[in-house]
Amino acid sequence: MAGMRILVSNDDGIHAPGIHVLVDSIQGLGDIKVVAPEAERSGCSHSVTLNHPLRPKMVYRETGPFGQSVNGTPADCVKLAVHHLMDPPPDLILSGINQGANTGICVIYSGTISAAAEGAILGIPSIAFSLAVDDEPLWDTAGHVVRRVVENFAHSGLSPNTLLNVNIPNLPVEDLKGFSVVPMGKSRYIDEFEERTDPRGNRYFWLVGELKHDDHSGNTDFHMVDDGYISLTPIHFDLTHHESLEPLIQWDLAL
Repeated sequence: MAGMRILVSNDDGIHAPGIHVLVDSIQGLGDIKVVAPEAERSGCSHSVTLNHPLRPKMVYRETGPFGQSVNGTPADCVKLAVHHLMDPPPDLILSGINQGANTGICVIYSGTISAAAEGAILGIPSIAFSLAVDDEPLWDTAGHVVRRVVENFAHSGLSPNTLLNVNIPNLPVEDLKGFSVVPMGKSRYIDEFEERTDPRGNRYFWLVGELKHDDHSGNTDFHMVDDGYISLTPIHFDLTHHESLEPLIQWDLAL
């Protein structure tokens, strides 16, 4: 898709290293526009701002203008960009590169995924990128993978109303085993709240805990990433559990 218009956003904020790596990695593949949160909005899921105005501001780096920051969520950024900051709207939306995996149930909580999900809702092909690491990210690997995926999109496209979730192992490029197209794994958080006391003696709670994998099939996004493969998972948002429709029809629902 020559000359495509690309919108880039994220949830780590416009100053995060991942979004700069993403933009640098796709140079020459299209006309790039960056609209991202002014600060980190990790874990905000698909929340949108209703009770205060959104204010875009230009952000610069050494080479000149980089993009616009917005005092809102990733979904806000995509909505504002598509409807008001880009004319015509983008042909492709990219979100990331998140520092940390977004596999399994994380896709429900992730702001990175929400930016891409908003694009899919608006009928625009969208891809979310995450690097599966907390410390010492190998950004060169992530940038290399991003470019390969976007090049393939330009050639083949994506299914309508579907976002592509890409998770990248934190390994040197030469150690990656390749790409693996797999479903989202089943997982859940084992939540704990650590109780503390502030200097004024008031109680507060800090959410801690860990992610538990409930899927042991060996063929899901988190399994493949753990094994050194880049996972590609198509995601759409029909949340209906279709197998439950018929049993519910049998209920005695007369008023």
